[in-house]
Amino acid sequence: MKIALLSALNAERAKRSAAVLVTDLDSGEQRLVKAGQLRKDPLADALHEQLRLGKSGTVEEQGRQYFITVQSPPVRILVIGAVHISQALAPMAKLLDFDVAIVDPRTAFASPERFAKVALHAVWPDAYLEQNPLDRYSALVALTHDPKIDDVALSAALKAKCFYIGALGSKRTHAKRVERLKAAGFSEAEIARIAAPIGLDIGASSPAEIALATLAQLTAALRKTDAMPAKAKVAAAR
Repeated sequence: MKIALLSALNAERAKRSAAVLVTDLDSGEQRLVKAGQLRKDPLADALHEQLRLGKSGTVEEQGRQYFITVQSPPVRILVIGAVHISQALAPMAKLLDFDVAIVDPRTAFASPERFAKVALHAVWPDAYLEQNPLDRYSALVALTHDPKIDDVALSAALKAKCFYIGALGSKRTHAKRVERLKAAGFSEAEIARIAAPIGLDIGASSPAEIALATLAQLTAALRKTDAMPAKAKVAAAR
């Protein structure tokens, strides 16, 4: 690989931006395709598919073979609320190789004894987000039910266009949340990106089952382009 390509690839990695290195296996020629250039590339469909899967591999196009080297940022999950669901979700997420951070200013909940070997931050979400901004490769899971804690993080996630945003709560709770977010300037289409009630509908009842349903929905949003279509959740919430 040429030094210029390696430098460009490292620059994209530092920005937590996806990029794909395309190598023509016949000629040895290489090119770097950044996230914003994918649609214009001759191998656009193949590049999108490999990037969606997060895997490198060989593809064939018009009789030529190419090796697609995928560089996608590590997926980060920001969990707002050091609650029972978080206790189950954190170890499950680690098994899926997701980076997890739990934020909760309530020190009675955010104690190391309850969250061993987890990145735990007993601070307000805005303080955490100032140092650790969200991006398209981040997911937000809001679990406190407390607008003073959840809403700041939800607003940040919507602005950052996180690939997954989920919030715990009943339809009544979410309806109030929708009104607050509307008042904050978000459109119905933007708010509809929030999965609420959170998680796939598997009939979950225990904290562990809710954590499982949430991670399943989150993974689907990451890997399947049609996993999280905008639905009329706003109208349905009441």
